[in-house]
Amino acid sequence: MTPVLGLAWKSLRNRRFSVGLTVVSIALSVAMLIGVERVRNETRASFANTISGTDLIVGARSGPVQLLLFSVFRIGNPTNNISWQSYQEIASHPKVAWSVPLSLGDSHRGYRVLGTNGDYFKYYRFAREQTLRFEAGGKFADLYDAVIGAEVADKLGYQLDTPLVIAHGGADVGFARHEDKPFRVVGILERTGTPVDRTVHVSLEAIEAIHVDWQSGAPVPGLSISADQARKLDLKPKVITAALFGLKSKIATFQVQRYVNEYKGEPLSAVLPGAALAELWGLIAIAENALLVVSAFVVVVGLFGMLVALLTSLNERRREMAILRSVGARPVHIFALIMGEAAVLTLLGIGLGLALLYLLLLVGRPFIEVHLGLFIEIGSPTAYEFTLLGAVLLAGFLVGSIPSYRAYRMSLSDGLSLRV
Repeated sequence: MTPVLGLAWKSLRNRRFSVGLTVVSIALSVAMLIGVERVRNETRASFANTISGTDLIVGARSGPVQLLLFSVFRIGNPTNNISWQSYQEIASHPKVAWSVPLSLGDSHRGYRVLGTNGDYFKYYRFAREQTLRFEAGGKFADLYDAVIGAEVADKLGYQLDTPLVIAHGGADVGFARHEDKPFRVVGILERTGTPVDRTVHVSLEAIEAIHVDWQSGAPVPGLSISADQARKLDLKPKVITAALFGLKSKIATFQVQRYVNEYKGEPLSAVLPGAALAELWGLIAIAENALLVVSAFVVVVGLFGMLVALLTSLNERRREMAILRSVGARPVHIFALIMGEAAVLTLLGIGLGLALLYLLLLVGRPFIEVHLGLFIEIGSPTAYEFTLLGAVLLAGFLVGSIPSYRAYRMSLSDGLSLRV
């Protein structure tokens, strides 16, 4: 077989321009196929790494995905709030080890504002139990202190002591800003690759303070309470939107979940983050699979280009085939020669495609990480990616068998009678 491959290689070198174009088309399709698979896996891992170590998420009664989206991913809005009393009763359950209250609803220049307490920085985990770390400053101590995520700091150019004003609701418009109670940046979190990077954190008491002279989403006419006057008021939270719970034992998870779901004080819902993530991923799996199918079709188009290139070259190579037959080559050798060329083209396309993909990842990873919050690992191909590459190689052999068989038949019919 080695002499045949050597002959195939020399034959391809004589047609290097058309062969180069064919290899590039296969390489681009392979790079797209493996690139889509790599992004799909990293996106899945990024979703799964957003929250870790939390046993239950509790919110007003709604679907698990909706509760997960607004409490963890800061997407959408809650159907209702939880009373502070209900939260405290659940938090005092003997099976609960820790809890973190969350209050969402306001924003700052397009970024969600999260009201919470100091336990958030102590207990929140992401990406396999990693804790939140401060790049600068620390957690809030004063009523009007704010801690911002890495993306907020980078995009808005904020540093420690930078003043910021919170807007009421998700739309940051002039008439809905709490301009009479400005905040000050006291902490900047290290980048996590999660929605934490895109969040402004303040205390629950601060959320109460900026709303003391507001009612039903608008300022109360004739009522104005200054920032200093608000400090003297009772700012104990009345409601929150959700809470994260860690339990003393994993065995107690379903017991506490049932306790929350059957809570008599108000209709509440407790979901397991892992189960909700799986359900969320199932919802978007259709788009994910559609993207993979499109990539597979791109590979088919690339291999079809190789088929066309080999078929169109056959007529031009009748003299070459005749010379090979004259020096003793049998039809099966002609078949093996064309198959060898198809194998070389496919292997070169796969190799160049992988090299192109790794080059693009190396150059584009910082941009993707900063602008999309997605960290793509540059590692060796996974077992599944090797399977995809094997499928491409097999498809290359199958496609190559068509011109090989045609050359085999031509070799039998033509013999040594050269037609010009």
